[in-house]
This record gives sequence, C-alpha cells and structure tokens, in this order.
Amino acid sequence: MNAGLALDWAVCGIDLLPADRPKAEIFARQDGLYTVMAKHSDGSIEARVIGALAEYIFAPDARDRAVSKLTDPRTRIVTLTVTEGGYNVHPASGEFDTDNPAIQADLRRGAVPATVFGLVTEALRRRRAEGVPPFTIASCDNLQANGELARRMFAAFADLAEPGLGDWMREWVAFPNSMVDRITPVTTAEDIARLRDDFGVDDGWPVVCEPFTQWVLEDNFPAGRPPWERCSVQLVGDVTAYELMKLRLLNASHQALGYAGYLAGYRYVHEAATDPVFAEFVTGYMHAEARPTLAPVLGVDLDRYIGTLVERFANPAIRDTLARLCASSSDRIPKWVLPVIRDNLAMDGEVARSAAIVASWARYAEGSDESGQPIEIVDRLRDDLMARASGQRNDPLSFVRNERLFGDLAHHERFAAVYLRAIDSFHQFGVRATLDKSVRNLPKRRGVTCSWSLAAKNSRVAARRYWHAVRARSSRGSGQRWRHQGC
Repeated sequence: MNAGLALDWAVCGIDLLPADRPKAEIFARQDGLYTVMAKHSDGSIEARVIGALAEYIFAPDARDRAVSKLTDPRTRIVTLTVTEGGYNVHPASGEFDTDNPAIQADLRRGAVPATVFGLVTEALRRRRAEGVPPFTIASCDNLQANGELARRMFAAFADLAEPGLGDWMREWVAFPNSMVDRITPVTTAEDIARLRDDFGVDDGWPVVCEPFTQWVLEDNFPAGRPPWERCSVQLVGDVTAYELMKLRLLNASHQALGYAGYLAGYRYVHEAATDPVFAEFVTGYMHAEARPTLAPVLGVDLDRYIGTLVERFANPAIRDTLARLCASSSDRIPKWVLPVIRDNLAMDGEVARSAAIVASWARYAEGSDESGQPIEIVDRLRDDLMARASGQRNDPLSFVRNERLFGDLAHHERFAAVYLRAIDSFHQFGVRATLDKSVRNLPKRRGVTCSWSLAAKNSRVAARRYWHAVRARSSRGSGQRWRHQGC
C-alpha cells in the first residue's frame, strides 16, 4: 500500500476469545492503529505505526456481524492465527476432537457460532447457498502442513454441521500452506513507556518483535490475493521444506532452551542462549538430530540458518521470556519435537538430545525449579501433566506413558533408555551438569561451526567462557575441528 499497490484490499481483524476484550477496547480508542517495535541486538529500535487494519470485530460481542463480514463477497482471504492448540486436533489420533464442549455447543441446532470452526463454516454455508465463491483459508500457525491440517479439521466440522458441506469444502475451498517466522515476545509496560518516551507515540498495545522476518506462502489463492511478492513474501509451489526447517530448528530449539533454562534459574531466552552449556546443547540438537530429518531447502544454507537462529535467540533487546516458550507445551512438543524423535528412531539416528528436551519438560512439570521456586504451569492439560510428573521419581517413565501425547514412545527401547538417563540425571545432578554431560559424551559432527559464538559477542563474560571452553576441548585432543568466528 505504501508503494501504491493493493489499494483495492483491506484488512479486517476478528478476535474470538473473551480474554481479548482489553485489546478490543484499545483498538476502539486507537481506530485500529498499532505500532510495531523491532528491537535490534545493539539496543536500537525501529518503530512503525501500522495502518492496514481497516476494521476490527470483537466476536464475543458481535458474532452475527463477524459471520456477515465473512459472508460478504468482498471477503476473499481468511488468515488464521489461532495458535497450535486452536485446530481442535486429538493429540493421539490426529482426528477432529468432537468431545470439545465448545465444538458441541456450536453444532447445536440454532446455535450462534462462537468458535473459529463455527464462524467460518457458517459463512461458507451461506456463501454456497447464495452462489458466492468461497474465500481462501490461509493458516499462519506453527504447524506442519498447516493448510492441509486446516482443510481436514474444517471439513470434519462441516461434515457434522450439514450433510454434504464438508465434501463441498474439500473440493472448492483453497487451504494454502505457509511458514511464518518472527519472534514476538509479550508486550510489557516497559515497552509501552519506551514507545511513549522515545517516540512520542501513546499506544496501549504495540507489537514487539525482532528485526528478522520470513513468510513463505504456497501460491494457491483462487479468489485472488495482494501482490505479496512485492514485499519480500516468498511465494512457492511447496512450503513443506520451509515448514519443517522452522518447526524442527527454531520452534523445537525454543523448547530445548525453555524448560532447562527456567529450571536452572534463567527467566529470559537470551540469558540461556548465551550460556555456553545451553547454547552448545541446542546447536548440537539442531545439527545432529533435527537437521538429518530435513530435506534440502531451496535457497537456504542450513548451517548459516542455524547460526542465525542462535544469534536471534541471544538478542538481549527482545527480552523474550522462557515462561512464554514453556506455555501450552502439550500442544507444542508433540508437533515440534516428537516428530524429530520418531524420524530418527526410524532411520537409526541420534535421539539423546531430543529425549533430554522431553525429560526437561517432565522435570519442569513437577512445578518447582532447582532452587525450589514454584513454577506456574500454563497448559490446558496442567493437572494431568503435574500428576504424572509428581510420580516420576518412583516411576521414571510415568510422564511419557501418556499415550494421548506420546503414543507408544515409552515402549520404544532406544528412546526409553536415553530418556531414563536424562530424567535421572536431571534429578540427581541438575540441568547444567546433565546438558554439559550430554554435550561432552555424544559424538559431534566434524567441521560444524560452533555458531553460538556469534551470540557470545554481546557478552564479554560469555565470550570468555566460550574461549576457555574451546581451549579446554582443544587440549583434550578430541579431533573436533573448530572455527571461532572472531569471538
């Protein structure tokens, strides 16, 4: 739009949850305007007011209006950002979860829809009845094959809502896959104050983010789309390789830092990411376990991508919290970490670091860190997770016996062996000793860049630790070849 393009397009935002009411009140005061604050590692900030939001609907107060907006023939694309847990997938079967009370309420005859499934399906039902072409549904959530998953889940709901509607949806509604990558921590009062003091902008809900951004999108929009390729969006025929790259490297690595870092007393991502023990564990996971499960990604140097990830994690200006990474784990671990484990088990690859990530979640779910401070577990399965975790000192496999989340992994001998070793070590020796031991005892790939050293440049203390660690490893004559990257 700034370039004079796409002026026949506009954005209408729809929020579905009652908890979003504060945002609705702020958007009403600010006429839909908000600020994006991109924080660089040197402390500088780029602030930009976004004016693309032409309309906003708070659905809990205006469900009929939301359905009408979706039914309007001018609505041609519906993007979804409903979180990993918003697709109503049964974690064990992978099918649509019909036991969800909110879904059952939307399926009652005469009900005014409240869920994303109810709103979107009702709008498509009306469009079909009125002869209006369907809109495209584009998922932007962190899920493998997110478009295909959305197609299966929405069509399954439509099957229950009206005979024949699901089949029509499968045939005529486009569900392009996508990969969206930008770290966006929770906005704080400090962010709001800095925006006001440094830029003179009074914004009740700015969006804080890192400078990096990537959007890879399957070019499948029968109803038309804006010329997104003119603003750095990668339009491709197949998103799969990009999806897996991001989910198994960035998202899973966040989980690797999250639980272990919090247990050890860190509270921010950059603190854990610049600790050499944690950083080397994470890069070891990415190189030795995640990367072997990935196909080549067109136009991407995976070694460089991994190095960039660790540098992004170490950005001290973002102040992304480990608590954010640890929330909703039952929706994240099964989608980001367990597929890596299963792929490596199938091809006789390494799984020790991935198993340690799962074990760190199990230890975290006990509800206290290593100094005895309580942990607030934020998860839809909180009670069940904590109950299983509370018994694992007597039954170390109790946490992963949850077949709803883990399937049969607890019965897989090779996984169980390394998982038991990790959970026992967490209990006996603590997080740092466990991760350090895993780094020292597992084989390393020759010639792999120790890319976390890029992050250490922001901390002289971390840099000194890094240098001493390199000297110590070199003196042991392990044969590992290191490239120091000017740390």
